[in-house]
Amino acid sequence: MSPAALWGQTPQNRNDGGPTTSTVEDRNRRMQWWHEARFGMFIHFGLYSVLGRHEWAMEQEGIPVVEYQLLAQQFNPKPHAARAWAKLAKTAGMKYMVMTTKHHEGFCLFNTKLTSYCAPKQAAGRDLVAEYVEAARSEGMRFGFYYSLMDWHHPDGALCAHDEAARRRFVDYIHGQVRELCSNYGKVDVLWYDVNWPLTPEGWESEKMNRMVRQLQPDILINNRSGIPEDFTTPEQHIQAFSTPWESCMTMNDSWGYQRADDDWKSSKTIVRNLITCTRDQGNYLLNIGPKADGSIPQPSIEILTMVGQWMDGHADLIHRADPCQVKRSEFANFTRQRNTLYIHAYFWPGETLAIGGLQQKVLAAKMYNTGQPVKFVQEEFRVQFTGLPAAAPDPIATVIAAECDGEPTQDQMAIRIHRERESV
Repeated sequence: MSPAALWGQTPQNRNDGGPTTSTVEDRNRRMQWWHEARFGMFIHFGLYSVLGRHEWAMEQEGIPVVEYQLLAQQFNPKPHAARAWAKLAKTAGMKYMVMTTKHHEGFCLFNTKLTSYCAPKQAAGRDLVAEYVEAARSEGMRFGFYYSLMDWHHPDGALCAHDEAARRRFVDYIHGQVRELCSNYGKVDVLWYDVNWPLTPEGWESEKMNRMVRQLQPDILINNRSGIPEDFTTPEQHIQAFSTPWESCMTMNDSWGYQRADDDWKSSKTIVRNLITCTRDQGNYLLNIGPKADGSIPQPSIEILTMVGQWMDGHADLIHRADPCQVKRSEFANFTRQRNTLYIHAYFWPGETLAIGGLQQKVLAAKMYNTGQPVKFVQEEFRVQFTGLPAAAPDPIATVIAAECDGEPTQDQMAIRIHRERESV
């Protein structure tokens, strides 16, 4: 994964248009499961996990290739560590997983014929991607492969920008590894490119590469980071809705790879809040874990995702089967919708009365989502108040009230402002 700004390439200014190699209808068919899934697990795992400092340590600390590559002689995760990842993803209510097969450091976790700098030919002696695939399938998870185009280890990784012979060698290497990933593991659901520095899409021959991918994996979903739009856009470390399919990828603390000193963990409340925001705006939430060098999951990740899973146990239908929701404005709640029912997810519980401003439809009935207990309400021209609520939050992560309306719920707070201006005249 890249920092928020990589040589001027922020997530906001990457290509975010429609598909280029398939029709909209075909893309909608292929993406149906992905839209319903909403919630996935990202896994950053590599030699940087041995260092435990940062996944960009090689670059940021100026570690020479000959020194850094010695880590491959230490990197030997316990067998089938990925089974715990998949079990945790399922516990958390996630529906798919994406793992780094090669990060910017250039070390491959898969069996490749194109380099000896890979897990099966180093200390691990095993195809770690094959173990990941087996683990995902055993838990009924869809799975994808992250693959970094940028490569700090390959001798042509930077030289290719101004040397045509180097570009030819490096592009052939990259295309060859992408072919291996799409040929050797059965059906693959997602190909998640990262960092197309230092070449243009033309230099990478991205259209040619992705045509090859789709020939090998007709139903695969491809992100936009090979420099062309493809199937979905990937805002990073923030939530930003797009008119085309999008997936916000975020870390649980501040690091993608295992960082032993990074204790800035997001709470389960924050993670659920982010998931609801993505769901409301019809995007996906890809949440990262960074396993330790032995493949074990840091304990805070386990504890936080287990709490997220407990909330999801009672609310998964509101995530996986949500319709687009236009209601957004509140400082203590977020919203999802199914047809004419508005679900108010109160993460900061206001007490015995909860009010929503600007709701344009008439509320017909309201209830506590988890218990079905009716909720009293009073509806005025510019406000709905739900009354007689418990003084303390029934759910510490997010308590949900279901409000059935006489049409698709919409919100217009500008009408409130106009009304106030008229009253003041």
